[in-house]
Amino acid sequence: MTGLRAGEVADAAGVNRQTLRYYERVGLLAEPDRTLGGHRIYPVETVTVIRVIKAAQRLGFTLDEVAELLDLGTHRHGKPGLQARATAKLTEVETKIADLEIIRDTLKAAVAAGCDDLIVCSHIPSCPLPFAGLADGKAADAGSCC
Repeated sequence: MTGLRAGEVADAAGVNRQTLRYYERVGLLAEPDRTLGGHRIYPVETVTVIRVIKAAQRLGFTLDEVAELLDLGTHRHGKPGLQARATAKLTEVETKIADLEIIRDTLKAAVAAGCDDLIVCSHIPSCPLPFAGLADGKAADAGSCC
């Protein structure tokens, strides 16, 4: 029987053995063959699949999304492929970045205004806290606060 044992796959892919078992349970990896002694023997390509999974996760894809992408690679079913999914993920990331920029600007305004007490600041109309403008997508201007 040729292939790699769990420890070899884990080492080569930069994950631990529990990750392999988890990926099997959730269907990202097919259950491997076993030796007569019960040891898992994975195809050599498993290392590449795991590296692809980890790379997709670093790009912001959830494991469910990764599973769909892997399935699309083998069975198209007329569904949009990687280009469409990557474009949608890029839009999500850009939205998150815009939200984080608003949070950053609001925090800068709070620091510049000298805000030191959320309760006190919440009663001062010019205070950038408690982030009332965030719901509207606006950062507060730095003014004087508490």
